Amino acid sequence: MSSTPAAPAPANERAKRLKPTKEEIAASQRFEKIVAIITVVTPFIGVIVAIALLFGGNYLHAVDLWGMLFMFVATTYGLTMGFHRLFTHKSFACVKPVKALLCIFGTMAAQGSVVFWVAHHRKHHMFSDEEDDPHSPHFAGGGIKGILLGWWHSHVGWMFVNEPINYFRLAPDLLRDPVVMKITRHYFFWVGAGIVLPGIVSALVTQSWMGLFTGMLWGGLVRIFLVHHTTWSINSVCHMFGAAPFESEDESRNNVACALLTFGEGWHNNHHAFPTSARHVLYWSQLDMVYILITALSWVGLVSNVRLPDSKTLEERRRKKGATPAGTPEPAEEGVVGGAAASSTSS
Repeated sequence: MSSTPAAPAPANERAKRLKPTKEEIAASQRFEKIVAIITVVTPFIGVIVAIALLFGGNYLHAVDLWGMLFMFVATTYGLTMGFHRLFTHKSFACVKPVKALLCIFGTMAAQGSVVFWVAHHRKHHMFSDEEDDPHSPHFAGGGIKGILLGWWHSHVGWMFVNEPINYFRLAPDLLRDPVVMKITRHYFFWVGAGIVLPGIVSALVTQSWMGLFTGMLWGGLVRIFLVHHTTWSINSVCHMFGAAPFESEDESRNNVACALLTFGEGWHNNHHAFPTSARHVLYWSQLDMVYILITALSWVGLVSNVRLPDSKTLEERRRKKGATPAGTPEPAEEGVVGGAAASSTSS
């Protein structure tokens, strides 16, 4: 005697089951706040310990500095090229091994999982410098106090606010990506690996337990501190100080110092004017190390579908108030930098 399978529950019933309860949301927010505090405070403590050891004796080896430099470059590229230009804005496509490496190195930067990072950044672009922007510096009042409070909120304070965010709406593509989700589920493993691996290398080179400790300190915690505050400056400094040669309907700014420290992300007004562009430099005097790597990888077939704005769009969005400041070079034409495949983008 065969049994008839039960009819599937209606779609609205299944949706109710998937929707988190208020208690689950509150518990998740508490957990995220604890993680945010640990993420911000622990590297800062590491910097204090590193400075104390420097003044207290010979506790720094050349391999520690090389490890810090390598991990700084790798994790900065993971954030800027991976989390930002690839996963958030889809400004280029790449083969799975490159995607996985960018996701892993970005995760090692300890700024939250790629799903967390992308969802918040997409929300930032939806409401840039409006009240719903997660980290605008422009809603803290006027005067020096308002400037300082706004800078603090946009730089780091916003992470402690814990406003609910809809990942299913803002990052559905990543939730469906098996490579991304496998790395995301092991977020704390990859953050830990980014700290421990420089220590192992230092221990092997110095043949000492102190080498393990100093390698983890400099290549791990000090490096995380430096990457945090250089990349977080894009949210704060680059919405407060710098030039704005393009219309972007917000307060985004090009800041040379931030651009150099983040391999090109500091050309932030350029980016907000053309968010899906793989190239953030739009003038010949600007340097974008991320785009140089994208171009190099496109030459060997590891990157494709590189998106760039066309000359007409560049001209339309250039500020019309007397336009370009005297002495500023003309914008780069489509496709001439590096030779990557180009296509017109819209934002």
